[in-house]
Formats: sequence, C-alpha cells, structure tokens
Amino acid sequence: MSLRARLKDRLVEWSKDARPPSLTALDLFRYVGPGLLVTVGFIDPGNWAANISSGAQFGSVLLWVITLSTLMLIVLQHNAAHLGIVTGLCISEAATRYLPVRSARLLIGSAVLAAISTAVAEILGAAIALNMLFSVPIKIAAVGVMIFTGVFLYTNSYRRIETIIIGFVSIIGISFIYELYLIPVDWGVTVKHWLVPTFPDGSIVLIMSLLGAVVMPHNLFLHSEIIQSRQWNLENEAVINRQLKYEFLDTLVSMGIGWAINSAMIIVAAYTFFTAGIEVVELSQASVLLEPILGKGAALVFAVALLCAGIASSITAGIAGGSIFAGLFGEPYDIDDKHSRLGVSLVLLVSLAVILLIEDTLQGLVLSQVILSMQLPFTIYLQVRLTSSAEVMGTHANPPGTRWLLTFFGAIITALNVYLLFDLAKGMLS
Repeated sequence: MSLRARLKDRLVEWSKDARPPSLTALDLFRYVGPGLLVTVGFIDPGNWAANISSGAQFGSVLLWVITLSTLMLIVLQHNAAHLGIVTGLCISEAATRYLPVRSARLLIGSAVLAAISTAVAEILGAAIALNMLFSVPIKIAAVGVMIFTGVFLYTNSYRRIETIIIGFVSIIGISFIYELYLIPVDWGVTVKHWLVPTFPDGSIVLIMSLLGAVVMPHNLFLHSEIIQSRQWNLENEAVINRQLKYEFLDTLVSMGIGWAINSAMIIVAAYTFFTAGIEVVELSQASVLLEPILGKGAALVFAVALLCAGIASSITAGIAGGSIFAGLFGEPYDIDDKHSRLGVSLVLLVSLAVILLIEDTLQGLVLSQVILSMQLPFTIYLQVRLTSSAEVMGTHANPPGTRWLLTFFGAIITALNVYLLFDLAKGMLS
C-alpha cells in the first residue's frame, strides 16, 4: 500500500468529526515545523557568504534587500504550501500529473540540478566550519558531512528531523544574539536601512546575491512536500481551511525568524568589519578576523553556528532532492521508497563529487548561487501555473491578484538573471 493510501486510511474516522477550532498558542506550537525546515534553506552557508560580504562592503545599508526578499518569500512559500495542503501533492508530483510529459521532466530535472547546487553550498559550508574548528582538510570534512547527512536522512522520520532542525535554528539564532550583544549598534540607523531602499555604487551584484540566496527553488518544492508530513486530511473542506490558516502563521513566524538571523549577520559584519575597514572574501577569514575584534568566544560561536547551518541545510537539501526525484514517478517523499532514496543519494553523491573537484571554495559557493538564480524563474512560473489552475486547485485556485503578484515576482527575478548574464558577459569581455 502506498504512503498516501496509508495516511488516508489512518485519517478516515478522524476526518468525519473534524471541526475548524479556534486558534490558540498551543495549537500554533503544534503546527510549527514545516516552515522552520524551509527557514534553514535561507540561512545556509550561501546566505552567510552574501550577508557577510554585504555588511563588510556596505555596512547596514542593504538590510532592505533582506526585508524585500523575505516578503517575497512569504508569499511564494505560502502559495507552495497551499498546493500541498489542497491537493496532497508536492510541486513535482503535480507537474508530473498535470503537465505534458516532456515539459514536466525538463522542469523537474532542472529542479534536481538546483537541489544538487544547493547541497554543494550546504556541505561545503559545513566542511569549512569543521576546518575552522578542528583544522580538518575541507575535502575530507565534506566526505564526513555527506556521510552524516545520508545516515541521518535514511534513519529518521520527519518529526525527528524537524526537532533536530529546530534545535539547530535555535543555536544559530542564539549565536548571533550573542554576537550582537558584543557590538555597539546604532538601532535608529539600522531600522531605517531595513525600510528604505538604497543603491550604493557597486552594490547591484550583492543585491542580486542577497535576493537569490533568500528565495531558493528547492525550498518551494520542499515546502509543498513537507506540509503533508502532518498527515492532514485532504477531503474535508473545513479541515483544509483550518490547515491553510495554521500554515500561514507557521510560514510567517518561520520566515520572520529567518529574516532576523539574516539581518543579524549583516549587522555583525557591518559593525565589525565595515567600521574597521576590513575586507572579507571568505567565510573562514570572517571567523579569524572576528577574534581580535570581539574575542575568541565570538569566533568560536561563529564557527559552531556555521556548522549547524551547514548540516541542517544539507539535510533539507537532501529531502528536497528526494522529493523532487520521487515526483517524477508520481510518488510522495518516503525514505523507505527506492525512488526517494535514489533521489537523496543522487543529490548527496553528485554534490560531493563537485566539491572534490573545486579548488576555490569561494568560487564554488558563488557558482552554486548562480545556478540557483538561473533555475528559480522556471520554478516560480511552474508554481503559478499549477496553483492558478482550477483543474489542480479547485475552488482554492489563486485569485487574479495573487496570480499577478506571483508573476510579478517571477518577472523581477528573471530581470535580475538577465542583468546577471549581462554583467558576467561584460566581465568576460573586459
């Protein structure tokens, strides 16, 4: 019996008596989890590199990019989760069911490549952290991270993974609260930079990097899949509406936590490296440079938080890859199923092979973000096509305003990609 059939049988009796309850703090806590798994994806080592570079080069003036991209992310992730709740399908499964075979395979194949690119940055970031903490060679550390991630994914359930991820996110958040405690921050100026767009000379590439590092294609696939891990009923309309309400609050709270952590990274870099006129070009360099400014404890906390971010995001990248690959066969993510296991193995092993071939770790991180940026518009337009279709979503299809807003977001990111290609071509010709 398939996973979806087992879940349906398990919920038949419960769904008959389901009522949409009032929203309480205890109920909200029970439903928190899927959003935090997604949050890890945009506080990964790629984000660390973009955030620290931004703060070191331009101070806190680009904080508004984190605010804008997080608002975009809330809308996009909320919409992806709706697909999972209403249809019981992830984006990959829905594409396989409702799109022409060739189009579905091309789009899902590109999403698998995006998951691999993501895993490259995540595993590489964790390896860099191990190198910073224990002087383990980066490539050997990458092998260890990959093995740990694979074992963790093959032997744990969704709920256990969520618990571990919440712990990792908590460590990262506490680490940056500690870092902020050590530095004097002008909060009046900082709040202004969160709200007022500023485009200093030479900042456009970092602006694009910050946007691309927050809104990631594998996270959209991931959210539409893991939202089903709560085993919510898909047939009772009252229950669907109740879960949509809970999901929005979960997404809002979780993305808000991600916004705060990303902002804290920029602020720490702004009030340490930027104010001291120190240029930072690598994550390991940032930890070393923090020590004489804030003390050995700050540098240690930085490295530990990076390790947590790398491991946690490696796990979510593996889940995303397994889910996307299984969707090619019209199946949900189930680590006991051969297609999900093959998808997880494909993502982890190919990403490790790429890391072993990389000589410049910073260039590896940058290239992985470029690939994600290039694939993202395809995922957004696919999502808009599915969630705006009455055939797929029924009465829960996107209203015109939501459809146009999502399309507008896709157009913004497409324009940024065109600019990125133009900038890369100009750099190659100069």
